[in-house]
Amino acid sequence: MRGMICGMLDPFDPDSFIVRAEVHILGIEPKISRTLELPITLNLAQLHEVLQAAFGWTDSHLHHFNIGGLIYGAPEFDEDGLSDSRTFEATEVRMIDLHFPYDAEENPLTILYEYDFGDNWRHLLRLERVAREESAKYPRCIAAARSGPPEDAGGPSGYANFLEAWLAPDHEEHKAMHRWAGGKFHPESCNLDDINKAIAKALRLSKGDYRFRRESHRD
Repeated sequence: MRGMICGMLDPFDPDSFIVRAEVHILGIEPKISRTLELPITLNLAQLHEVLQAAFGWTDSHLHHFNIGGLIYGAPEFDEDGLSDSRTFEATEVRMIDLHFPYDAEENPLTILYEYDFGDNWRHLLRLERVAREESAKYPRCIAAARSGPPEDAGGPSGYANFLEAWLAPDHEEHKAMHRWAGGKFHPESCNLDDINKAIAKALRLSKGDYRFRRESHRD
């Protein structure tokens, strides 16, 4: 089979594999999760767009990736004094550039995606290389559990308080939380078709760069 060595993926044939990412938001049970399959040419700025779309975020806050203690995002944040450590350019790092351990099953490559430093939404990504399907279109979401939290919900603890009120009709803030979250929100709602449409749209609009750069760096 093309791209395989002794029944394993051939790491020297990049056309033979993609990256599968098991992603969940830390601090929330039951887990809010997505299983994503990503082309090896996808860069971290594009991965940011995929994650935003997959979890229903609106890209309204700052973010970065933490990979082995190194921070990747938009270096402009350093210039504005918004980051405590050096930020490396996310557009220059692709999935194929990541170092996957040989014993990936026991020690998978993990990276941390942090969004909204006030609410502190931390997404843990466990990455592995899997065989590419010739007829499949990537990136795509192949499994999902539960709706992403509303923006500005206050992080995992704030979201827990929100759900307590949202789920209890006799709670004094029940109606207010339903109005605030909107009529379409439900914590268990999750539709793969909608997620994949959102991912495709986000990548089409971003064109491999950050949205805020097009909006805030105009002459």
